[in-house]
Amino acid sequence: MLVQTVQKFYSDNNGLNCAESMLYGANETYELGLDQKAFNTMACFGGGMCVESVCGALTGALAALGVILTGDNTLSADNRKAIVIDFYKTFEQRLGSDNCKQIKKEFRDDTLGCLPVVRLSAQILDEIVKKHRELANG
Repeated sequence: MLVQTVQKFYSDNNGLNCAESMLYGANETYELGLDQKAFNTMACFGGGMCVESVCGALTGALAALGVILTGDNTLSADNRKAIVIDFYKTFEQRLGSDNCKQIKKEFRDDTLGCLPVVRLSAQILDEIVKKHRELANG
């Protein structure tokens, strides 16, 4: 579900970058209740913080994960950290890097832009959220 929702936000003619698309999609899918100011925080994270540094699809997913995890009062700080590390390492493993410039070389498409990256990041985020919820529910 998240992959399709994020794809919708990235693909629509609304001018959202990778980071914004991830947060908008996660907000809708996971019913996070974010407001426009929260979405605005992601404007400068697209394009690897505008300098092709850390991938916007990664930072947008981490922003969403932060909201999800801090909304769960049963998690300790150590458990939150472990979940974030799990996401980050899985992202790096599947995309080969966290660096926007390197990821673009491998995954960016002339027609679709960074949609393949956004899809992969959404898939990983959804897997991590489901895994976390399954562990929390026993």
